[in-house]
Amino acid sequence: MGNGEWEKEKSYPHSPFPIPHSPFPIPHSPFPIPHSPFPIPHSPFPVVNIRVVTVENIQTGRLRRIGVLGDIHCEDNLLDAALRFFKDQQLDLICSVGDIVDGPGDPNRAVELLIEHNVVCVRGNHERWMAKGEMRGLPNSNTYFDFKMSAWEFVTKLPLQRRFETVAGTMLLCHGLGEDDMAGVWPFDNVLTLHSNYALWKLVNLREYDFVINGHTHRRLIQRFDDLTIINAGTLYREHDPCCLIVDFESCVAEYFNLPGEGRIVEAQKIPFR
Repeated sequence: MGNGEWEKEKSYPHSPFPIPHSPFPIPHSPFPIPHSPFPIPHSPFPVVNIRVVTVENIQTGRLRRIGVLGDIHCEDNLLDAALRFFKDQQLDLICSVGDIVDGPGDPNRAVELLIEHNVVCVRGNHERWMAKGEMRGLPNSNTYFDFKMSAWEFVTKLPLQRRFETVAGTMLLCHGLGEDDMAGVWPFDNVLTLHSNYALWKLVNLREYDFVINGHTHRRLIQRFDDLTIINAGTLYREHDPCCLIVDFESCVAEYFNLPGEGRIVEAQKIPFR
């Protein structure tokens, strides 16, 4: 369908002759039927698990303690400081919530650091925009020509989300909220904005996850909705109160650390989430 317009189906007259019955059975196709690219329409009924969420489940065992990097935005120096700090924290996993690109630092060094420290990453809306050549008028936006080939392939082939098992329940790592990389929960949300947050309640009603580790808003936040706990990692972006995060699923405590620059790490907030 071109340019978002629906084409009218062609109609053909019915034949006056019956279709002869074939004596041969119809063979089954060995190929799976592809999923439709169109979203499931909204229903007034509660969301049920209509299909399995296609996320990668890395075989890490049940996670006890993880380090989380919020939106990086090319802040390679702050990223380096956070990763050096994580190295001595006895972590099972280090992960990034996406938006690695589009920022004032060095995108190639940022990617090299993520690869060097085996950081598990997902795609943010800025990676999506960059791959499609969209929103390139933003300040400090990156293009293909800013990257080494290996770094370009890394950031453009990231998955949308990943799933893990922790000692406290199932965790979804994503940028926004599930499949919507522009969705989020904000500290200033009120009853009206929360009730109209379709991406949030879709995840809540799926009842597949106990935790969502995300970013996008650049705001530190821990909030529970029914049985789902949202933990936002904040950001490394220098103008938005940069930080990194450690989540301990055994003690059910999330601990934010400020990144004031010059390689320093300052403990900021320790928040229980159960």
